[in-house]
Amino acid sequence: MPEKRSFKMGSLDHMHIRVPNREEAARWYGEHLGFEPVETYEFWASGFEGGPLQISADGGRTMLALFEATDGHPMITQQTGVAFTVDPETFMTFARSLPCGINRSSGEPLLVSDLVDFDLCWAFEFSDPWGNLYELNCYDHATVKTQLVDADGVQPDRKWPADLYRGYLDQAKS
Repeated sequence: MPEKRSFKMGSLDHMHIRVPNREEAARWYGEHLGFEPVETYEFWASGFEGGPLQISADGGRTMLALFEATDGHPMITQQTGVAFTVDPETFMTFARSLPCGINRSSGEPLLVSDLVDFDLCWAFEFSDPWGNLYELNCYDHATVKTQLVDADGVQPDRKWPADLYRGYLDQAKS
């Protein structure tokens, strides 16, 4: 009998939603469902092309990530893209357990080197055996950087250049 795993996924963080126009969608979600933009993650919407506009109806505990349809990312109906968040210890335990029978969306085994640095959080993107997409996030960026990335020599993937975030922080300070 296989050994029982002690890892638990964590709480729901956000859902990926593709829309034709993020601002129009945010207005609709706000007017009809009480969602508001989450200021902490505004960089993702304004810092680079294609980033999500994070909106929430509960102060940012759970969010919708509105992605605007583009030529590179055409309008498609919802593809399951459920994101969960965990504390740094759980995140690092998960990372160090890889590979462990969890695959990337491509079907290849998920590895610790698949770690994504989103500047405000770390993430692993993967799928279940039926092709449903998931993301595991940890927002304690400093702890994971020190105790996993630096300590284990992990070279994370990036979705955009680090200079974009640094420039955003510099603008926010001035």
